[in-house]
Amino acid sequence: MEEPQEPTETPSRILAPERIEPTGALNYPESFAYRLKNRILGPPMVSEQLTQERLATPVAIGVLAPDMISSSAYGTEEMLRIMVPIIGIGAFSMVIPITLAILLVMFFVMFSYLQVIGVYTRIGGSYVVARDNFGPKVAQAAAVALLIDYTVTVAVQTSAGTAALTSAYRPLTPYTVSITVGVTLLMLFANLRGIREAGAFFAIPTYFYIASLSFVIVTGLIKAALGALHAHALPHDVGYPVGSPGSGWLMGLGIFYCLKAFANGGVSLTGLEAVSDGISSFRPPVARNGRKALVTMCLILGFLVLGTSILAHLTHAVPYEAGTPTVVSQEVQYVLGSTWVGQALFYVVQAATVLILYTGGNTSFNGFPYLASFVAGDSFLPRQLTKRGHRLAFSNGIFVLAVVAIALIIAFKAQLNALVGLYAVGVFTGFTFAGFGMVKHNLRMRERRWKLGVVVNAFSGTLSLTVVGILLVTKFTEGAWIVAVVGPPMYYGLIRLHRQYVQEEQQLETGAVAATEAPVLQRHVVVVLVGQLDMAAARAIQYARTLRPDELRVVHFNIDTAATEQLNEEWSRLGLAHLPLDIVECRDRRLERAALEYVADVVADGKTEATVLLPRRLFHSRLERVLHDRTADRIADALGTVAHVAATIVPFNVEAKPRRLFRPGAPHVDPHRRKPLRTTGVDRELARRAKDTVPINEVKFRERVRVAGRIRSLRVQTAKGTTNLECEITDDTGNLLLVFQGRPKIPGIEPGARLIVEGMVGSWSRRLAILNPDYELVSE
Repeated sequence: MEEPQEPTETPSRILAPERIEPTGALNYPESFAYRLKNRILGPPMVSEQLTQERLATPVAIGVLAPDMISSSAYGTEEMLRIMVPIIGIGAFSMVIPITLAILLVMFFVMFSYLQVIGVYTRIGGSYVVARDNFGPKVAQAAAVALLIDYTVTVAVQTSAGTAALTSAYRPLTPYTVSITVGVTLLMLFANLRGIREAGAFFAIPTYFYIASLSFVIVTGLIKAALGALHAHALPHDVGYPVGSPGSGWLMGLGIFYCLKAFANGGVSLTGLEAVSDGISSFRPPVARNGRKALVTMCLILGFLVLGTSILAHLTHAVPYEAGTPTVVSQEVQYVLGSTWVGQALFYVVQAATVLILYTGGNTSFNGFPYLASFVAGDSFLPRQLTKRGHRLAFSNGIFVLAVVAIALIIAFKAQLNALVGLYAVGVFTGFTFAGFGMVKHNLRMRERRWKLGVVVNAFSGTLSLTVVGILLVTKFTEGAWIVAVVGPPMYYGLIRLHRQYVQEEQQLETGAVAATEAPVLQRHVVVVLVGQLDMAAARAIQYARTLRPDELRVVHFNIDTAATEQLNEEWSRLGLAHLPLDIVECRDRRLERAALEYVADVVADGKTEATVLLPRRLFHSRLERVLHDRTADRIADALGTVAHVAATIVPFNVEAKPRRLFRPGAPHVDPHRRKPLRTTGVDRELARRAKDTVPINEVKFRERVRVAGRIRSLRVQTAKGTTNLECEITDDTGNLLLVFQGRPKIPGIEPGARLIVEGMVGSWSRRLAILNPDYELVSE
């Protein structure tokens, strides 16, 4: 460490500042758009808050189950919607056998996913299973199916929730689409603020719904056993002609429509993949707790779906063409009666149904962005989907999901029956990939009980594939055609995008090392392109002089004779003759081509490196931006094709407001008045243990101090045969340099790390610094 100089009356240089000034960034206010974002979405969340809290199994069930459990509110209704118009009252005899067939499929799919959970304990889902067992290209078919599924889930769940709401309060029926779109927009806003599916709050609607609907089912079964529950006549205002019962083992229902009813009821199994997708949120042992949760959820779903089907069989609750009142709401009224107690309980059950359905729709706002970011991380979707936003959410994915879901809601008028065909195809396609993927895994690994795994997963995959085929055939004209038409182009788009990313990476990596180690060319010429003599051009010329080139050229392309003569006159009048101004003809007024040809001649000898500076005015007003073209950007794009040429845009802020911040005597912004980022657990722990420390802005030269903060930046400096680790620590009042001599890397010392430092303050590179300090890392 440098020794301090003895003070003199006229010191030749300052060894170190007497105090640490607040960071210069305080002089630049945040933009209006950013301040508005903070007001709407709240303050930004720091990256450390991304750590996920592990959930106990009961809470995890409540968090992961809404999408799955809520399907019991409309699964039975979708089966009856197909059968009642054809066979009338006979549909209520067929609904139970079809429900049992659906639960049989659920049984095999559940066993398939039990094995998925056992193998993929960090991150699961059919996309990962397909990618690991069939390769990334085949996995994109699963990605397409799941992305469609997540999108339609929002439309289906919110539409079903609105149907439950209008069943409780009929005057809202004409506003079904508006309410559904409004709820989706509310979900968009809430998720942009960073709401996560973790915590007891999200488990409340799940258990509230399970308890209320279970109460209705048990009460109805008891009443039926006592002879107090009877079938009701079919109403005349259902909105469609009701068929008559037939004979035979299908009660007069044709095979095609029987399969169609089965396919419709298959939506009851949606959300079964949620445990596999969210397996990392469980407490250890992860696989065991995940399996417990999946079995519990499937048992609850089976009880609720079978219970609602039995009540429909007993009460003859019929689906309406308008979607309201729902079958479940009619069952609740028939079971609980019309007394004031029954009516009060009816509204309680409907409230629980609305909450679970809307909560189930919100699960996609967590699943879709994560899946999209995962696929984008594999370079099959745009990389923008991997970026976290203001509140640590994948904002781009959330926006895409909301826009597509709202488009579906409006296009299908929030009618649940019209959306079901889209919904179930994606769900069972995911089940198919999971089942066959685990078959290949078992055949490849041949672990304990692998033969049983092959049989169960093969049967699960076959059943799921069969359901997909049934859906595509029976629901093709009712919306499933969209999947068949949109799916293949989406798949091709993902493959094509991946190919583009791979080609770009290969082009950028080829010769990169050789280019960085290539010898520096002999000459460096800086060319400043000016259109007129103004502050923007002056700033570019000033910057060019700091580069200390071998030759500096100021160039003007003559596209307007009068403007060129005016520039020449001003150039001479202001005494700039010592800096030559090159006037270059541009007969066809193509500035981009003229600049390219000029610079190409400069570097034609193969020994010259050229830097082209392009002044550009910055405007804050959108109107001002429209009034000016982007000539500098176009020229920079054209020059990018010339070897050994670097085009640099030199911005100049035309607005006067930012410059007024630096007028003489202007006070600095008090750093203590800055609105800090939201603290995390590690920050609170650091504050608790840093009681005897001093703020960094109070640190003085040649004093032993103890400070606390986080590492803001870090670099390895190699000089004079030694390697030093230099890092900058900050506590938001100032910055202090820490130097570890002879140590290029220290475990735990990395950007963002919190530590308490103690040592003597000296000087290093004209900055206050502590050399080889004592330090203590602080973790959460």
